[in-house]
Amino acid sequence: MNPTIGRQFPILFVGGIGLAVNFSLAAAETQNQVKLMQKEFIYESAPFPEAHASTIGGTKDGLVAAWFGGTQERHPDVGIWLSRHAGGHWSAPVEVANGVQSATERYPCWNPVLFQPKSGPLLLFYKVGPTPSSWWGMLMKSQDGGQSWSKPQRLPEGIAGPIKNKPVELPNGDILCPSSTENRGWRVHFERMQDLGKTWEKTGPVNDGKEIGAIQPSILFHPGGRLQALGRTRQQKIFEIWSEDSGKTWGAMKLTTLPNPNSGIDAVTLGDGRHVLVYNPTTRGRSPLKLAISADGKEWNDVVTLEDEAGKEFSYPAVIQTGDGLVHITYTWKRERIRHVVVDVR
Repeated sequence: MNPTIGRQFPILFVGGIGLAVNFSLAAAETQNQVKLMQKEFIYESAPFPEAHASTIGGTKDGLVAAWFGGTQERHPDVGIWLSRHAGGHWSAPVEVANGVQSATERYPCWNPVLFQPKSGPLLLFYKVGPTPSSWWGMLMKSQDGGQSWSKPQRLPEGIAGPIKNKPVELPNGDILCPSSTENRGWRVHFERMQDLGKTWEKTGPVNDGKEIGAIQPSILFHPGGRLQALGRTRQQKIFEIWSEDSGKTWGAMKLTTLPNPNSGIDAVTLGDGRHVLVYNPTTRGRSPLKLAISADGKEWNDVVTLEDEAGKEFSYPAVIQTGDGLVHITYTWKRERIRHVVVDVR
C-alpha cells in the first residue's frame, strides 16, 4: 500500500523564524534522494469539461485543492471548484464560487489561490471578470478546513490579491501576496495584507512590462530576511527579483537561465532551507513538467520528471510542503483534470 494513502497532511507554515534556523543544512542536503511517492487524479469525472489553474493548501484537517472549471477558459460558466482530502481520498468536486453578477450578467472566474495562515481561517482568493486585464480580486474564508465558506467579498479597488501563487506569512505576521497586472503590459507587484484582509498595502510595479514582461511570481525565503521572487515571462526565461527588506522594496528584475514557455510556475522554500521549483523546462509548449531543487535559489537541479508527453499540456503547478516534510504538487493535466503528486525530498 502506498504509504501516503489515507494519511492526513498537517500544514507547514513557510515563513517566519522556523525557516532561518536550518539554512546551514541546505547545501549539504541538496542532493538528497528524491522519491516520487504518489500520483493521482483529484477526480475522475466532473460536471465540467475543462479544468485549469489549480491551487493546494494544508489545514489541520488535511489537504484542500481548488481550480477553475467550466466549458473552457474565459467562458462565463467557469467557476471555482474545490475538493478536500479526507478519509484517504479526495471528495467529489464542489463549486464554491462563480461570477454571477445578476440575473442577466455572469463573468468567468480565474486563478484560485488557497492559503492557511498560522492562525485564523483558510483563505480562498480568486479573480472574476471578462479578461485578465479587467478582472478583480475576491476573497472567501473557511473556519472548518474548506467544508463551508463565507460569502465572497470583493477586495479593495486596485488590490488583486495573490494572482496565481500562494502568499507567504512574514515573521511579523503580515501576509505578503505575489501579484501582477496585465492591463498596461505584464508587470509584477506585491501586496501586503494585515488583519486577514482588512488592511492592505501595495508596492508599485517592479518592472516596466517592456524590457521584461512578467507575471505570476512565487516568493522564496533566504537568510537574513531576504526574499526572492521567481515567475513567468514573455522572454522565454523565468525572471528573478530580490528584496532586502521583507518585500517592502525590490531590486532590479533579471532573467535567469531557466527556460519558460510563457507558462506559470510555482516554488516553495522547504523547512530545511532548500527551495523547490516546479516548471516547464522548455521554451515551447507545456511539456515536460519537472521538479527542481536548489540550495541557494540560483543554481537549480531537475530531480523529478512529473510529466513528459509531446504536444500535451501539463501546466500551472502549485506546490507546498506539509508538516511531515512531504511536498505536494497539483497541476493541470491536459486541461481535462487536476493531478496531485506527492514527493519525498527529505
